[in-house]
Amino acid sequence: MAAAIGWRWLGRIEHAEAVARMEAARDRVLGGDDHAQEVMLCEHPPVITLGKSADRDHVVAAADVLAAHGVAVASTSRGGDVTYHGPGQLMVYPVLRVRRGVVAFLAEVAAVLAGVAAELGVPGATWQRDPAGLWLDGAKLAACGLHLRRQVAIHGWAFDIATPPAMWRLIVPCGLGTAVMSLDRALAARGRPPAPPVAEVAARAGPALAAIWS
Repeated sequence: MAAAIGWRWLGRIEHAEAVARMEAARDRVLGGDDHAQEVMLCEHPPVITLGKSADRDHVVAAADVLAAHGVAVASTSRGGDVTYHGPGQLMVYPVLRVRRGVVAFLAEVAAVLAGVAAELGVPGATWQRDPAGLWLDGAKLAACGLHLRRQVAIHGWAFDIATPPAMWRLIVPCGLGTAVMSLDRALAARGRPPAPPVAEVAARAGPALAAIWS
């Protein structure tokens, strides 16, 4: 019988701490403890992360500008290029055995996030494989990037709830100059109230995400 998958809201924690927690959990899974599989949900202080294929030139803000905004820069083992994480963004980190293929795995998470967006008043977000992400009205609502070791994943998704638009001007998002969208902006465009706090969105997404693999 497969181990039940749980989920945890970690609050606002440093990116490095989240990575350490993911890697420790993955080590336990690789050691045979399937009960160590879980979905970690959190929010980060401002940080630009560089994926394995990142081009440093896609960080367009100078070091003094980043410092003025309190933004750190961190290399990471996930796939992809450059992105930003910070307050107003829900990080979804499933530490799980990927049993049905990476694309299916990503699509499953995207479907849950799209469902949460619809519940909150923004229907129509869809998974797109290339460029990978959850898209709404031609803009990226959630970005993804994984690292697999022996088919156990870490890292995951960044779901934009209310990221200040100025933060995206510090980088070339995902190295593509892709338009980005927050749930907050999508709600405002529809004449609806602002998005709830990230912790409340996590409370909606967590159980639905855990249920996929339990």
